[in-house]
Amino acid sequence: MPERPSRRAWTAGLAAILLALAACSSSGSDDAKASSTTKGPGAATTTSVQPSGDALARYADYESVSYDEPSHWVCRPDQDDICDGDLDATVIEADGTLTVEPFKRASDPPIDCFYVYPTISRDKGAYSDWEASPDEEGYVTLNQAARLQSQCRLFAPVYRQGTLGGLASRIGGEDVTEKGDPYGDVLDAFRTYMAEDNHGRGVVLIGHSQGTGMLHQLIDEEIDPNADVRAQLVGAYLAGGSVGVPEGEAVGGDYANIPVCTKDGEAGCIVTWSTFRSTAPPPKDSFFGRPGADGKVSACVNPAAIGGGTGDLEPYMPANSDASILSSLGTTTKGKSWVDPSAGEITTPFVSLPGLVTGSCATTDDGTNYLSAEVNPDPAGPRADDIVGDLTPQWGLHLVDVNLVMGNVVADVAAQAETYAGN
Repeated sequence: MPERPSRRAWTAGLAAILLALAACSSSGSDDAKASSTTKGPGAATTTSVQPSGDALARYADYESVSYDEPSHWVCRPDQDDICDGDLDATVIEADGTLTVEPFKRASDPPIDCFYVYPTISRDKGAYSDWEASPDEEGYVTLNQAARLQSQCRLFAPVYRQGTLGGLASRIGGEDVTEKGDPYGDVLDAFRTYMAEDNHGRGVVLIGHSQGTGMLHQLIDEEIDPNADVRAQLVGAYLAGGSVGVPEGEAVGGDYANIPVCTKDGEAGCIVTWSTFRSTAPPPKDSFFGRPGADGKVSACVNPAAIGGGTGDLEPYMPANSDASILSSLGTTTKGKSWVDPSAGEITTPFVSLPGLVTGSCATTDDGTNYLSAEVNPDPAGPRADDIVGDLTPQWGLHLVDVNLVMGNVVADVAAQAETYAGN
């Protein structure tokens, strides 16, 4: 069995995350809302919430424990929230050409997305409260899920997650007596959604880090064993975690029925990845991608090339290069820019960087599988020649697992939705 990462390595990785989040309150969206409010008759509605069918029988009588309260959702289609904000991006070509790409929300998308965010809370104590901060839960949802509204209605629950402080205490060897049940919240949110909002629609799951852990358990206990729920799974995107499969196989490891995706447009399957630079592959004590003691390997599915091989990653990054989600241990992005000012001014909240990064799934000598991100600089051009988001060697590019492939994920969801509709 592989050795566990040392406490020193864990602590260093956590310190990186804490450093990355320290600037959150000063780098989030200026128009971020502190809380969600139900949309009234005069408010703009971006997506339809009309029923299209009946809830599955297993959920028909489900009574929500916590999620009939509107403030317990970071984003949902029938309330005014941070996901209704500006998502326009400036496309920065290698030669410095700038083109504004307006974001278009789908007016009546055929499917839904259910998103669970990563470890982000700086609340005191081992577990967070119900109050979602626009600079924490809101900001990461804006970066990792809001753009999916071009393809789906988005449901993103607040959940009382394990906090950064609680994680630090555990890593430091402290006896944390406070009890919490983050998964219980996520399960309640999903069942509430299925009972009250789904109406027979297909659904995409997306999560990162702790959120991936929550969805991994949800798939294992609620979706994979139940054919009726599986039938509504359009796809699942589990970033910064691990899905075990027998070597050379797509199914039969962690899940008996749901496979990892093996071709473009395949529906009802899982895309999973953890990102490291091509020049800094995961070490033997990496936190992600390592083979298990039971003979399973950790699956890697490249969102830019589902069927395998190399593909162009399509990053959507905050235009503010000082944003917390881009911060890295021991370095600073302060004063840096995605493009030389001589090329023009970026006025959108996001940037897209076509051709800057390519990616392919790779395997280390010890069997660790990962998404290898290769940066393709053009030193003579005005565009930035590198990405940011590095943590320690064990964590790799964990902070930007989703940002780096956001455009690919949107395209993949669109292809899966088309396949699902044709079934």
